[in-house]
Amino acid sequence: MTARRGSGPTMHDVGKLAQVSAMTVSRVLKNDPGVSEATRERVFAAVDRLGYRRNQTARSLRLGGSGMIGLLVTNLANPFYSRLALGVQEVATEYGFRMLLSNSGEEADREPELIDGLVDHQVEGLIVVPAGSRQQHLASAMRHVPVVFAARPPAGLDTDCVLVEDFHGAREATSCLLADGHTRVAFLGNPPALYTGAERLRGFWAAHEEVGIEPDHSLIRQGLVDSATAERATLDLLGRVDGPTALFCTNNRISQGAIRALYKAGTTLPVAGFDDFDLSDVLGLPLTLVSYDADEIGRQAARLLIDRLEQDDATPRASRRVTVPTHVVRHGAPSGNGPDRPSAGT
Repeated sequence: MTARRGSGPTMHDVGKLAQVSAMTVSRVLKNDPGVSEATRERVFAAVDRLGYRRNQTARSLRLGGSGMIGLLVTNLANPFYSRLALGVQEVATEYGFRMLLSNSGEEADREPELIDGLVDHQVEGLIVVPAGSRQQHLASAMRHVPVVFAARPPAGLDTDCVLVEDFHGAREATSCLLADGHTRVAFLGNPPALYTGAERLRGFWAAHEEVGIEPDHSLIRQGLVDSATAERATLDLLGRVDGPTALFCTNNRISQGAIRALYKAGTTLPVAGFDDFDLSDVLGLPLTLVSYDADEIGRQAARLLIDRLEQDDATPRASRRVTVPTHVVRHGAPSGNGPDRPSAGT
């Protein structure tokens, strides 16, 4: 896509003069403490020399365009995607853009039509959480606008993406359960075709290998798409004579379904899960949650996209991958039960 230029200097121009990227210029202007003092001085000198004014980039980009960026998520009812959207909107507003939001409802077949609709609305660029692994329609969209992937990586496409530490987070949370003495940890996962499902299973498995334990295949449930399917899978596991002593869940909806099943069964098991969620600290259960800043995923994706919009076509840049870190949060007293299952509650 040919970059649209106004008469004034852009953030790319400032970066070129200061010998840094446009993203670094953005970080300096936002007082990011991670930028060195020497780099700050070069950037501010370039700003003064060029007479750069913040938000002028967005104004120049809008000449002949819509001034909008598109965001496609898979499930807006999930708080994760709401937070991601807020992060995108924060950065878009900062640079003078509006955000056009669309929701695929995890229906991969709807995605091409939704992408076409956003492009037809003349968005300047797209941020996409893909619903499936088939992404040919996104390759078509990339001929018209830059596309940044969020939460899930591109499959065979050369473009920027922002991911979470899926493998590391799952391994760390599972390791906590194993350190508490649990050797029969059930895995409740989303569809394995999804990157997040595959990476979190890999982390779960790696944690077991590190302590010389092989997970019990009979305790692994995949393809869970919401809290209802997770609840049914958990109840099935709880009904086994050789059932689990702890549960690992790959997202917040699966964790909530598993917790509901525990309540209905009148029992308590430690639960580890990806994604923090509201009221997790007051449930009275031993919970180990993989937490991260979902807003930051959106912010980083928007920054990558706006940086692409400023990019000079004469100097193409390789695709970039940004990873948002995770950390484990524990609520309630850790429960170490060894091979025995806890007794049912009254």
